[in-house]
Amino acid sequence: MTKRVFSGVQPTGNIHIGNYLGALAQFVQLQDGNECIYCIVDMHAITLPKNPGELRGNILDVAALYLAVGVDPARSVVFVQSEVPGHAELAWVLMCNAYTGELSRMTQFKDKSRGNESAPAGLFVYPILMAADILLYDADIVPVGNDQKQHIELTRDIAVRVNNKYGPDTFVVPEGRFLKEGARIMSLDDPTSKMSKSAESPLSRISLLDDASVIKKAIMRATTDSDGEIRFDPDRKPGVSNLLTIHSAFTGTPIARTERAYSGRGYGAFKKDLAEIVETSLAPIRGTYEEIRYSEELIRVLKDGAERANAIAERTMKRVKDRFGLGTGRA
Repeated sequence: MTKRVFSGVQPTGNIHIGNYLGALAQFVQLQDGNECIYCIVDMHAITLPKNPGELRGNILDVAALYLAVGVDPARSVVFVQSEVPGHAELAWVLMCNAYTGELSRMTQFKDKSRGNESAPAGLFVYPILMAADILLYDADIVPVGNDQKQHIELTRDIAVRVNNKYGPDTFVVPEGRFLKEGARIMSLDDPTSKMSKSAESPLSRISLLDDASVIKKAIMRATTDSDGEIRFDPDRKPGVSNLLTIHSAFTGTPIARTERAYSGRGYGAFKKDLAEIVETSLAPIRGTYEEIRYSEELIRVLKDGAERANAIAERTMKRVKDRFGLGTGRA
């Protein structure tokens, strides 16, 4: 039976290999045998102030990257979140069925508001908008990074809560699809922290649009340790373990096999080979991106995607309004 897939990426720039391996690669794989809906979640991006011109450019950057990594608009719906009003409309309905206690426990809110007496309200209710994104499309599967597990659980809790009160088929209760355990991509210069788009040092990450020289520089300077042994041990050797994880994710080679292949060879040879592997993997993405980023075809894809997404969203909102008693019921 065909499943419906929904996911989205924020247009914040510096989309890196952690985003690619954690989410975008799954987007492509899930197109086989599923109905896929992929969104650029620009409304999420304004929980903290953004330069309007830069944000709009980032929206188109992410849309072009979707297509460049292999998302096919003939098989998937690709659109910009703010061009479908149902996201904000459903978010309000869900806010009225969520609780401040469960929102205050969200790890990302705690992290982003730490050290401040007050924080934007949008940052606090961000998970509700994420829940609306998912539930608006009756999604069965949500491919996201491991850091979003808590948000998926909240989405499921809200869906079950509403279904219990307003009818068992008001919402589809979605399942998260997460990157396999142990495959979380960490910062290259601080392997105890997740690779981040917003990290100050560009050498902490490999962005999908980095050229060969930047990729090689970042990997060759990546933090390791002094013993020279290529061995997967996240507790004692986080830097080396991170590089082994990246190698395995791009090649599909089991980490144990890579450990044996580089036994006694030292970090230099391993890093050099890894830089070539990553560059070879990303070069086609970069080439396709450059072909389509400023094309009219990209705008056409997003317009068509918004129309298709709106058609689904409007059906969901009609059902929700009927269940909640909103409006006259005659529309």
